Amino acid sequence: MTATTVLTDDVRSDLLRRWSEPHRRHHDVVHLREVLDAVELLAQDGAVFDRDAVELAAWFHDAVYDIGRADNERQSADLARKLLPPKLGDEVARLVMLTETHRVEPQDTNGAVLSDADLSVLGSAAERYSRYVDAVREEYASIPDQVFRRERARVLRALLQKTELFHTEAGRGRWEAAARRNVEAELHRLA
Repeated sequence: MTATTVLTDDVRSDLLRRWSEPHRRHHDVVHLREVLDAVELLAQDGAVFDRDAVELAAWFHDAVYDIGRADNERQSADLARKLLPPKLGDEVARLVMLTETHRVEPQDTNGAVLSDADLSVLGSAAERYSRYVDAVREEYASIPDQVFRRERARVLRALLQKTELFHTEAGRGRWEAAARRNVEAELHRLA
């Protein structure tokens, strides 16, 4: 059973409808496409993983995204369990839950690839990173600027405290240096 056969036209349409909801600015179809493209890049760079499970997890990882809710990943994981065959659905749901923290066990190649693909925007070109920052702010437009800036800076500082942002060798090679530059520059702008 492959991702292509499991992702029927009806399931794909439902997921694309979810990813296209009007309140989404970053967690939208563009982000989905970039995550899928990043999975492809990591595969081309030699990362070995269960391609079907990771690609399906990319499709489901932000399928439910309501700003301000703390259970988006859980709801997205539950949706995967509901729409996918049991064994595959369980693995996809597990991967979706990892995107809440991006903490991956050392031997978890599927989790490492999905996490790296999800965070790949951090290592994008400065212009793309700027659009990402603007989109995140638009998603959280209801949060007062002072609160948003403080919380965003907290998240960015936590990222910079990690020894490595990316879990795969390919991800580190592709995105680590640019991601650190982008995050440091954003943190400087927030100060």
